[in-house]
Amino acid sequence: MTNASHAGSDRTPVTDAATATTIGGIAVPDSKLAREATELVREVADDLIYHHSRRVYLFGAHHGQARGLDFDPELLYVGALFHDLGLTEKYRDSQQRFEIDGADEARRFLTARGIPEDRAHLVWEGIALHTTPEIPHHMAPEVALVTAGVELDVLGIGYADLPEATREAITAAHPRPDFKRRILRAFHGGLAHRPQTAFGNVKADVLARFEEGYERPDFVRIIEDSPWGE
Repeated sequence: MTNASHAGSDRTPVTDAATATTIGGIAVPDSKLAREATELVREVADDLIYHHSRRVYLFGAHHGQARGLDFDPELLYVGALFHDLGLTEKYRDSQQRFEIDGADEARRFLTARGIPEDRAHLVWEGIALHTTPEIPHHMAPEVALVTAGVELDVLGIGYADLPEATREAITAAHPRPDFKRRILRAFHGGLAHRPQTAFGNVKADVLARFEEGYERPDFVRIIEDSPWGE
């Protein structure tokens, strides 16, 4: 459940609501910035990541609308589209967490186009925290709703709350063939060269299943083996 604040606030959105298309009754930003974000993701991501990221936006936006949250659709759109850039070949070469790869690129993308740093930072947080359970739901809607969209599309959290007609419209526009197997393979491909970044987060389960020889770090043992005497 999203506990994000700002419902009914008077914040001025970045998006011009007049420049939007609709899928399943959910408006999709179609501003110049949104189109450029779409073009970037289409250039570097395969269909799996692109369609998943668009569904994350649509599911997150629906979740926010159903709860009366006041969010900026354009910022949420960029957060959703960029959230898995760190799994793509172009952006996955670092040794930091894949979430930060996407978050850093989103912030560069937004500030280069004149979005204020504080607004760009909301997108950074939404991407950086999207694999962290619970905490994002207590933050700004632009943060919380990226996680809500990811949780619905990947984990099925909130599936029963989504009207069937909305779900069918979204998956018709952005299909998910063999999604479970393919997204797990994508997670593995983005993490195998930097297994240390999975410590303390859910992606350790991916490496434990698919990476031969992976040994999950043990938090208790790390404390017990630290150089402190007691």
